[in-house]
Amino acid sequence: MGVSPGSAYGPVVQVASPVGPPRDEPAAADPAAAAEQAIAGFMQVAESLDAKAAQADASARDILKATAMIARDRSLHRAVTKHLSAGLGPANAIAQSIDEFAEQFAALGGYFAERVTDLRDVGSRAIAAVLGEPAPGVPDFTEPSIVVAEDLAPAETATLDRSLVLGIITRAGGLTSHTAILAAQMGIPAVVQLAGATEIPTGTPVALDGGSGAVTVNPDPAFVEAQRERRARLAEALADVTGPGATADGHHVALLANIGGVHDAELAGAEDLEGVGLFRTEFVFLSADQEPTVEEQTEIYRQVFAPFGDRRVVVRTLDAGADKPLAFADLGAEDNPALGRRGLRLSQARPEILATQLEALAAAAEATGADVRVMAPMVATAAEARWFAEQVRANGLPSSGVMIEVPGAALRAAQVLASVDFGSLGTNDLAQYTMAADRMEGELSELLDPWQPAVLDVIAAAATGAREAGKPLGVCGESAGDPFLALVLVGLGVTSLSMATGKVRAVRLALRSHTLEQCEVLAKEALAAESPEDARQAVRAAAAPEVAELL
Repeated sequence: MGVSPGSAYGPVVQVASPVGPPRDEPAAADPAAAAEQAIAGFMQVAESLDAKAAQADASARDILKATAMIARDRSLHRAVTKHLSAGLGPANAIAQSIDEFAEQFAALGGYFAERVTDLRDVGSRAIAAVLGEPAPGVPDFTEPSIVVAEDLAPAETATLDRSLVLGIITRAGGLTSHTAILAAQMGIPAVVQLAGATEIPTGTPVALDGGSGAVTVNPDPAFVEAQRERRARLAEALADVTGPGATADGHHVALLANIGGVHDAELAGAEDLEGVGLFRTEFVFLSADQEPTVEEQTEIYRQVFAPFGDRRVVVRTLDAGADKPLAFADLGAEDNPALGRRGLRLSQARPEILATQLEALAAAAEATGADVRVMAPMVATAAEARWFAEQVRANGLPSSGVMIEVPGAALRAAQVLASVDFGSLGTNDLAQYTMAADRMEGELSELLDPWQPAVLDVIAAAATGAREAGKPLGVCGESAGDPFLALVLVGLGVTSLSMATGKVRAVRLALRSHTLEQCEVLAKEALAAESPEDARQAVRAAAAPEVAELL
């Protein structure tokens, strides 16, 4: 599965596998002493990450510090202590605790589920520390290479030397994994879900295509030269296409960025795009033991809005669930938090959290003069949309919207959008709920493919409802960054596309090479397909040849 466009050729560098606990590890003779040893291992990991953060750029620094906070988490330390008292050895106590927390994060879905890789990386490093083994991760290398791994933790991806990393290949991962998103942001071609990736010997030359997902082992010189020429032509074509997003016949489609923090905003603000289609605000809350104050939130939002001047910034309010990660918003245990009180449902249960956030957003908007538009996650009904719109208006914010990521909301989009100003399709969760497939389950990646015709049917229904309501409908899931799927989405009636900044140019090129009528024809081709691969191939075959050959 190609997740970051571009092509690359070079030798493989294999990443060391995660360190697991010994199967025959004896129970701790002194649980208290073993607990001190295990906690010391976590602290060693945290200090190592802090040291890397001190030498990293701002984007990597934030990721490394967030991962170090996981290693310092006292509830994780307490879980290890409990398992040591129950008769486990230190390495197995760490592994068991990590498994429990990973299960909780995965059940929450969304941002939390995407942090499972961070959590397991911390656990593997802590186990290596208590066993006295070298830490897993990317080895030192000096020749430009293609990094290959089972999966890459964000802490590893963020610290890659971009001058030496030609491309990334992982056996696991997915469209919404942190590796995929970071690779796209850094402009590094990447392929995930490649069976047998970790069996390619170090030093083997490979060619990868981050658009199609193709990986060629030991390619012949003619293939490598053809890929190099194609890469040069693509770079030239992308440089020539600038300005607002539009089809060849002038139909406007706003091209926007997905961002998750201040540094993302600073990078995106300098790019040739029309603003932000998704500002994830979770990072403001995740590391807090207490709810951030209005003043604290206002300052962060002000820093995020400032780089965009009068361009739009679409803000998603807190998208979290009712479980341990948010200590100040614990709604109690749920059998299935992914289908429980998350997103807007949490805001309705704890309206004071939403009120504080909206007050801070309004203050930051006034301070910067930004075009701030606020949307709620996990909206399922028209009544929920009305309730949210009332809260937004009460705080003096001029524009309210809803995320459409629940199939029920998509099917009733005309009613759901009637009381708000816009809608935005979260195709990652929409695919998960439409296909009944956990988005973090790698073995179900085909079901989660946004090219699934059933998912496109649901998107088409939402677009029809949006037209009936006379409201704009965007897409802010990672599918918006696929140039060919972007054509289909526009053909279905989508009016804006928000994606990782590194994908904007390719999408702009695809749009400028097709008329709106051609996009509508491509949409019909995709809807008529039986499988995601059939849909993808049908659209590529029917697309403009000069674009299909380059992207």
